[in-house]
Amino acid sequence: MDDAVLILDFGSQYTQLIARRLREAGVYCEIFGWASDKAVDFAQKSATKGIILSGGPESVTQKDAPHIPAAIFDLDKPILGICYGMQALTQHFGGAVEKGTTREFGHANIVIDHGNELFSQLPEENFSVWMSHGDHVTTPAEGFSIAAKSHNGLVAAIADDVRKIYGLQFHPEVTHSAFGQDILGRFVLDICQCAATWTPAHIIETAIENTRLQVGNKRVILGLSGGVDSSVLAALLDKAVGGNLTCIFVDTGLLRLNEGDLVMEMFAEHMGINVIRVNAEEKFLSALKGVDDPEDKRKIIGRCFIEIFEEEAGKIENAAFLAQGTIYPDVIESAGAGTGGGAHVIKSHHNVGGLPAEMGLDLVEPLRLLFKDEVRKIGTELGLPHDMVYRHPFPGPGLGVRILGEVKKDYADLLRRADDIFISELRAHDLYDKTSQAFAVFLPVKSVGVMGDGRAYDYVIALRAVETIDFMTAKWAHLPYDFLDHVSRRIVGEIRGTSRVVYDISGKPPATIEWE
Repeated sequence: MDDAVLILDFGSQYTQLIARRLREAGVYCEIFGWASDKAVDFAQKSATKGIILSGGPESVTQKDAPHIPAAIFDLDKPILGICYGMQALTQHFGGAVEKGTTREFGHANIVIDHGNELFSQLPEENFSVWMSHGDHVTTPAEGFSIAAKSHNGLVAAIADDVRKIYGLQFHPEVTHSAFGQDILGRFVLDICQCAATWTPAHIIETAIENTRLQVGNKRVILGLSGGVDSSVLAALLDKAVGGNLTCIFVDTGLLRLNEGDLVMEMFAEHMGINVIRVNAEEKFLSALKGVDDPEDKRKIIGRCFIEIFEEEAGKIENAAFLAQGTIYPDVIESAGAGTGGGAHVIKSHHNVGGLPAEMGLDLVEPLRLLFKDEVRKIGTELGLPHDMVYRHPFPGPGLGVRILGEVKKDYADLLRRADDIFISELRAHDLYDKTSQAFAVFLPVKSVGVMGDGRAYDYVIALRAVETIDFMTAKWAHLPYDFLDHVSRRIVGEIRGTSRVVYDISGKPPATIEWE
């Protein structure tokens, strides 16, 4: 095992971002819930060089609040507490944490003291960070100095160089925090003295080795969608198990324009991977008839996928594993499945949470510990085409969650064409690679319009484009007005049944990137 850091999860929606930042610094890490027995086991390994305590939605002032396992402090390893983690450290060592009348959310200016190991190399002493807390430390515990204060006088960081224990009230893992990566890098590389060995080549090598150990000589079935995650996973599994891989491409009727033919051409013809195509539009649309709740739609789509895989698995001799392209953002938005951290649910994902016992297939998820940017990096390392690897994300439920309300075939057909116009124009105007994710949304409401000399009463299409690094936070893309005007005119002019186009200018938070 390489040098590693344990991230103890107290339920923050940003916990996975901490892992991403550490990996950017080349350091391997794993996340365990604060109450997990596996957390202490992992911390006790000699390769584990340090411990990071995440933020969380609870209050340390409440009875039975999540706490740091006592065994963690017996290990004499460097500790960094973030937000709730800093407050939990303060409480554990006898300091004071109180609910404040002043709460800090969003950008805040802090002034740091360079006289500690964590901050000693930072080039500035006054800079902006990202805060998200109500409770605050009023009196640091004995042995800790105040390492930073916010502009309103609240304690923003604490430090104990003797025990190598530090606390940050702000979130260095969020891109809005200046020098956040420098602070985390300083902690894991210099204070914890971890070796920076986590690279794309090493990730691939480890994933292939672990997959071979898990799968052996048995057959693996992969649900291939043509998106970035499943495409990279197909290439990785082809390296790991070769001829024991069978990909099943399910045409749900909820895919992008001409998606089915493109997937078969790319993987079956060009890459020589065994791909079975299942045309299941009728099955999915029938199951979704009359359903308008987004969570119900996701669950129905997931169930239909599982039923199809069950059926196809029965036709493949020695099929024992189902591979899924689950990645970290899926996991955290499904409440940190497997971490036990107590994160609050945002939305469920059809490929998170395991499979029914009666399915008879074990799950293999080589990408589960990776963020989207890491998936793309290993895709490039595996030799996949740039256009495939850097294609915008597409949700597992497909257009099923981009059609608001009930899903109907004519809605899907209309949305497919609108989305294709939007994406093709982004490419034509050299804007596609300048946005992180872009797509069209079908709104099940009608709007009055004027077509020629007549009155029209047709549907509305919303366009969504965002810029993000980690897909945990995002800002809406400031596309040129002339471009949006051009796209709007094409959609309304070329697609019968549309009368209006709107552009979504919501960030994440408060919105999610997808509408459902």
